[in-house]
Amino acid sequence: MRWELDPSPTPRKVALAYAAFLLLALAALGLVFLAYGVPPWRAYGLLLSPLTDPLGLAEVGRRAIPLLLIGAGLALAFRVGFFNIGAEGQLLLGAVGAAYVALFLPPGPWTLPLMFLLGGGLGALWVGLAAWLRVRFGASEILTTLMQNYLAYYLVVYLVAGPWKGQFVFGFLYTDRFPQEAQLPRLGDTLVHWPTLLLGVLAALALQLLLFRTPLGFAWRVLGENPQAARYLGLRGGPLLALAALLSGFLSGLAGVGEVAGIHLRLLEPAQISLGYGFTAILVAWLARGRPLLVLVTAPLLGLILAGGDALKMALSMPFRVVDVVAGLLLLALIGAEAWSRHRLIWRR
Repeated sequence: MRWELDPSPTPRKVALAYAAFLLLALAALGLVFLAYGVPPWRAYGLLLSPLTDPLGLAEVGRRAIPLLLIGAGLALAFRVGFFNIGAEGQLLLGAVGAAYVALFLPPGPWTLPLMFLLGGGLGALWVGLAAWLRVRFGASEILTTLMQNYLAYYLVVYLVAGPWKGQFVFGFLYTDRFPQEAQLPRLGDTLVHWPTLLLGVLAALALQLLLFRTPLGFAWRVLGENPQAARYLGLRGGPLLALAALLSGFLSGLAGVGEVAGIHLRLLEPAQISLGYGFTAILVAWLARGRPLLVLVTAPLLGLILAGGDALKMALSMPFRVVDVVAGLLLLALIGAEAWSRHRLIWRR
């Protein structure tokens, strides 16, 4: 008996593998709920409850906005072979850029565009350092971008606890409120800031077209799938890799702008700006399988899990980190399904 790669798995085999592993993940999650003393079916119902009312759907949309922007950029970066694990830090740098424009520059009709430009630019600059280290010295971007998250975290803490702390803030760490010109419009009474949502949709569509309908996209795909073939074709791997990294950092920075200008309306402690969106978006991008357009599906899916986690926390007093368990089991199931569907057992006498 030998376990080997299956060169041409059938669609039926792939579908069965994914269905089986997802059922295993749900069963494992049910055991977690039982261990906490909660009937699994009740917990599953609460996890999906945001789909049953307009307010819940708005919460799903709010959570999906940063995941959409970051996930589209990461889907491109992963496809090219740049494993950007620092989207959380790039989001925080985008929030810093937005706060600087809102708090220290004269307000006007230019405020919001400038916030997005500076926030996205700082996100791109932050990941650009890791891309340069990868291209110039071969440093692992997994390690460098991961370490950059901590630097960005403590930079934001320093700013809100020190030079940018609000003049009338006592006992809390955040800046003064942004002026009206620096606040994004929302859909009705919800927290869905529609300009950032529109940017996310446009970014996913643009990256999909760029990746699959242009010579640049062809070069990116060749580089990601076979770097040796890219060198043989004379493609410049370094600049191609850096460009994909910069785009992913720029979109992560835009997500940070949306969070502070559309929801919080000030710069706060990092844990309040982002609920781990930079890390959750890695799963969003992985589920999209290198196709930015599919992020339009996977981002709302993870947004539902995040919003459902809130419902579990409020209704059953469960810790919010149960969301991490759900996302982790989902990721393990998909990885297992991928490995199983791409291999086969060969019996030999």
